[in-house]
Amino acid sequence: MFKKIFTYVILPLFAVTACVEEDNFSNSPNGNFEALWNIIDERYCFFEQAAEEYGLDWNDVYSKYKPQADTCRSDAQLFDLLGNMLKELRDGHVNLSSIYGTSYYWDWKLNHPANFSDSIQRNYLGNNFRLTNGIKYTELPDSVGYVYVESFASGFNTDNLSVMLMNLKNTKGIVLDIRNNGGGMLTAAEKLASAFTNEKIHCGYIMHKTGKGHNDFSRLEKLYLEPSKGAVWLRPVVILTNRGVYSSANHFVILMRELPHVAVIGDRTGGGSGLPFNSTLPNGWNIRFSACPVLDAEGNHTEFGIEPHLHVDLTPEDWNNGRDTMIETAKQIILDYYAKKEQE
Repeated sequence: MFKKIFTYVILPLFAVTACVEEDNFSNSPNGNFEALWNIIDERYCFFEQAAEEYGLDWNDVYSKYKPQADTCRSDAQLFDLLGNMLKELRDGHVNLSSIYGTSYYWDWKLNHPANFSDSIQRNYLGNNFRLTNGIKYTELPDSVGYVYVESFASGFNTDNLSVMLMNLKNTKGIVLDIRNNGGGMLTAAEKLASAFTNEKIHCGYIMHKTGKGHNDFSRLEKLYLEPSKGAVWLRPVVILTNRGVYSSANHFVILMRELPHVAVIGDRTGGGSGLPFNSTLPNGWNIRFSACPVLDAEGNHTEFGIEPHLHVDLTPEDWNNGRDTMIETAKQIILDYYAKKEQE
């Protein structure tokens, strides 16, 4: 069963941000509306995927919101209107920021089961877990390691990661939990992934916008993952995902799911595979948007999430009994793998 679930190879990421220069628009409700719509129209990178996923038509969005811009009588009204227009993209990486706050699209996560409980997680971490670079880890019963990576907001140190793997050296495998990891530094995701391969691997592609058309992109450029210069783990790894896995955490799944000793179980990830760029409206408001798509090793987009190898939800019965269905399933996959090996 282990080998049937564990398939594929891996991918590295590079943080890319930039500011883009736009045409001149007037600093008025209509001018700022036109500036924002055109920035997205010419620079956003997931129109085709959004059309396939839920039928987005950006021209229809213009027709819907343009008349409303004419009725805005305050900056606060305009901010709410423009924020609502951007939510039509259903992209958590698209944000408008001003003194009125920052607009976000949260439904990529909030419209789905949580599939995670920090209270239940405490039953597994206990009080004696180790903490390194923001990573919590411990050894579970039956000699299975448990590692929780809550965020990629901070970088990881090769030496600390090596010590963590050495502390887990007597375990049969690792349950690597990244549920509710909303992302952070792409380099941090790559650093951690590099600790699970002993060879350089082609793991994906990146493209760049080359023109104003929705499909004006450069050729696919290959991305590679280099193995860590520290300790490397090649025993079984089962990654736990839910809809809260986003951005660089989503890319971490792309990196890891290709490895032959890695399985991904749980729920579909939240997505967010576009590297963000920034621009400014005539009134000084900042717009961030996805402009540079990263694809997996097979050339597939993962903007709207990655399906696990095995779908697992937290069951109500386990929840009420303080058990984590995903952790228990992951443990059993690792134990079954070794049990099968002993029979061979």
